[in-house]
Amino acid sequence: MPTKRKRESSKTSNTFEQESNGVVKEKTRPSSEEEYRHWLMKSEPESRYENGVDVRFGIEDLKSCPDQTACWDGVRNYQARNFMRDKMRKGDEVFFYHSNTKKPGICGICEVVRESYVDHTQFDSKDPHYDRTAKRDNPRWYMVDVKFKRMTRRFVSLAELKVLHAEHKQSGGPLKNLSLFTRARLSVQPISQEEWDYILTLESQEEKECVQK
Repeated sequence: MPTKRKRESSKTSNTFEQESNGVVKEKTRPSSEEEYRHWLMKSEPESRYENGVDVRFGIEDLKSCPDQTACWDGVRNYQARNFMRDKMRKGDEVFFYHSNTKKPGICGICEVVRESYVDHTQFDSKDPHYDRTAKRDNPRWYMVDVKFKRMTRRFVSLAELKVLHAEHKQSGGPLKNLSLFTRARLSVQPISQEEWDYILTLESQEEKECVQK
C-alpha cells in the first residue's frame, strides 16, 4: 500500500536514551505502567506531496481499501513506533484522527487486526519514508494493520477537545492528561479507558457552543 502518513521527526523524548553506538532504546519503566488498549492515530485527509508521492490517507481512503483494512506505514518517530511495536495488540481500538487540515479532529474508529511487523517502506528508495540507515537484517521501523469499524456519530474537533482539556486540567476531569496535548507531536498516542469512554459520550452531545462556528 502506498505511504500515506505525515513524515515525523525521529527525535526522541526523555523517555528514551541513546547508547554510545547510536542505538536508541526505551528506558526501563516500572512494571505498574498502564497497559493501553485504546489509541489515537493521526493521518492526513488532504493531498500533500512528498518526493512526488501523495501522502494523503483519510478515513474514506481506509474505507475504500480491500476489506476496509490497511497497514499503518510511514511512522518515523521512535516513541510512536514503540507504541505500535511493543504495546499494540490485536483487537485494540483506535480513534482515527484527521490532522494537518483546516478542521482537525476525530472522525471514526478502527481496530488493530494485525500486530506489529516490519514496515517495508523503510527499504524503498522511491518511498517518501525511505530510511537509508535501515537494514533488512536489522529493521528500524514497524507497522500494524487497522480495519475500519465505524464513523463517529459526529466529528469531535481538536478545538472542542482543547477546550475540554483545559477545563479538565482545572477540575481533574477525564481529559486532563490527554496525549493529544501532552504528547502533541506524536502521530500514535495512547488513550486511557477513562479518556476513551468520555470521548465516546461526546458523540451524543452537541459540540460545545464556544467552539461552534
